[in-house]
Amino acid sequence: MSGRRHVLKAGLAGALAVPAVAHAQQSFNWKMTSAYPKGSPFYMDGPGSATDLARRIADMSGGRLKIQVFGAGELVPAFEGFDAVRAGTVEMNHANSYFWTGKTAAAQYFTAVPFGMNFQGMNGWLYDGGGIDLWNEVYAPFGMVAMPCGNTGVQMSGWFKKEIKTVADLKGLKMRIPGLAGKVYASLGVDVKVLPGGEIFPALERGVIDAAEFVGPFQDRRLGLQKAAKYYYTTGWHESATVSELLINKAAWAKLPKDLQAIVENAAAACNVISEGWCQKANSEAMEDLVKNQGVIARPLPDAVIAALRAETTKVLAEAVAKDPLTKKVHDSYMAFKAKFDRWSEVSEEHYHLKVRG
Repeated sequence: MSGRRHVLKAGLAGALAVPAVAHAQQSFNWKMTSAYPKGSPFYMDGPGSATDLARRIADMSGGRLKIQVFGAGELVPAFEGFDAVRAGTVEMNHANSYFWTGKTAAAQYFTAVPFGMNFQGMNGWLYDGGGIDLWNEVYAPFGMVAMPCGNTGVQMSGWFKKEIKTVADLKGLKMRIPGLAGKVYASLGVDVKVLPGGEIFPALERGVIDAAEFVGPFQDRRLGLQKAAKYYYTTGWHESATVSELLINKAAWAKLPKDLQAIVENAAAACNVISEGWCQKANSEAMEDLVKNQGVIARPLPDAVIAALRAETTKVLAEAVAKDPLTKKVHDSYMAFKAKFDRWSEVSEEHYHLKVRG
């Protein structure tokens, strides 16, 4: 009798264990769209890209989570990934949160803030300063969660067909530039356009726009922007660290076992670092080629223009904060972290650049 009880107990324990094992080994096939065309370096191809992210997740999960990646226009148009994830048409979207300013103004802070933090500071706020938690709070009403999965580092101010000498030269200029920076330029009289990457060169070449900002030397050269404009301005005032966003349907996310959620989070964090490292190498080589071999005139924007842009940025941010309590909450968190980071940066990074690097 005792032996029979032992057998029954063992059988019951085994039966109870089966569902847990089956759940742990459950497989998922997801779809991920992108705001960028198929083949785009950094965004769709290469280290830290959407394709690389999907590969890492598949490898780390032993094939239990497979993600099919679609470039802009393959499944949904470039700027409709937000709605596709929200509706559950796809489980993921790979883009930048400032494309969703029409949905919620607070989303812009999770891509880049004009005159904001660099790569180190942005990561500090997101991972350890409550940034990701706020990001998910912003998206909670839409039934989505998000996390960083890439970063371009400091971007270039953009390409201009004519030299910019004063603030007056901006007035009436037709320029492709998204996000908060677009609002800042608009307040100075710029006619702002938001175009997908693949449409920038033909628009600039045909004169539909007079200036354009995209990413940096490597990406811009690949689009051929140097063939349509020769003045290439820098400072990185508008996007000092541009975050790529992995947007996930919250209901689909909740169905993933904890180990697969952890794999997604760690793969995205890896791509965040790896992509920025790739940009440093690619941009340094491309910048040298553009100036030495392709006749590009590279220079910083005039101080007076930067001063005007900074003043308008303060106004634009103040207006956004005044309109929406959630934007104010995100803004206050970002700026409080930035204040501490800036003080530290003054005695670390800035000292290095001034005294050590020379």
